[in-house]
Amino acid sequence: MPRRRDRHQRGLRGPLALRNPLTGTVLLANRRQTGSAWFQQCVTDCLKQIADSAPEALAGVDVGLEEAPSLEAQWTGDDVPLAAALEHRGSVQVILYRRPLERRADSRAALRNLVRKVLVEQLSSISGLPVEQIDPGFVD
Repeated sequence: MPRRRDRHQRGLRGPLALRNPLTGTVLLANRRQTGSAWFQQCVTDCLKQIADSAPEALAGVDVGLEEAPSLEAQWTGDDVPLAAALEHRGSVQVILYRRPLERRADSRAALRNLVRKVLVEQLSSISGLPVEQIDPGFVD
């Protein structure tokens, strides 16, 4: 039986949605994570890897996610920033922008690598630690 897309998130329709006559249960289709949920999971995984290799790089750093940067009116650059590192009253924040990162990556694997690279570079600039110490497998 062909699989069909659930375009409007209304659930399955047709024969797949009917109860199985033998077990009385409904067949559940495996759903792929949405873009934002997968991105959050990707960032969490990268933070765990960094915490294992260099926990001092994450000391006192808050990592946040935003959809897109809010650019100033006088901003004239051609490239949209992928992340920002901010220091404010002793606290340090790294903000990753989901949409620009997704636009630069061709696949989910490429997005995972790009998130890891951008996060490591931001943490390196904040902490002063070399990139190779934060992520031993870092390739530029």
